[in-house]
Amino acid sequence: MRRGRPGLVGVAARTAVVAGTATAASGRVARRQQNKYAAEQAAAAAPAPAAAAEPEYMAELEQLAQLRDQGIVSPEEFEAKKKQILGL
Repeated sequence: MRRGRPGLVGVAARTAVVAGTATAASGRVARRQQNKYAAEQAAAAAPAPAAAAEPEYMAELEQLAQLRDQGIVSPEEFEAKKKQILGL
């Protein structure tokens, strides 16, 4: 048996180990990037509920305007409530 240089089997085994390690590392990097991308997408989608709240106050303002137009609420009361709804 020779001890100086590894034989063909030793080189093949070492190559397989290096290739397997590289594959595992690249898979880990890919998963990490996918998780980061998914988190960014979730964060980008988060403001959508805030947009859904917009029609609620618009509907409330429309109802208030109808009450003003019907004479149930005075123009002063309408303006005061409108400022309260809009947070002014």
